[in-house]
Amino acid sequence: MKDKIMGLPKRPRISVFRSNKHIYVQLIDDSKAHTLMGLSEKSIKGKLEKKSKVEKAELLGEELAKHAKVKKISKVVFDRSGYKYHGRVKALAEGARKGGLKF
Repeated sequence: MKDKIMGLPKRPRISVFRSNKHIYVQLIDDSKAHTLMGLSEKSIKGKLEKKSKVEKAELLGEELAKHAKVKKISKVVFDRSGYKYHGRVKALAEGARKGGLKF
């Protein structure tokens, strides 16, 4: 039986959704069932001209970390939502780490 990954106010959960074309990410506080913030490639469109999907995911992770720092969040729990930890999911996590988030 799998344990559910839980996000708390001091350590919210990063939830990843990956479609064939785009990748989406949310910061969630599960104790209140509240989404603190959500980002997608569409929200940072200007920086993504002529980049691969993996490069876009890494930039999205860095942007997530930047917005999280504004909300004074430095520690998070990473929920890959059942996707394998490689490719775009791994790039997003590495971008968030590069931006200063600690998993």
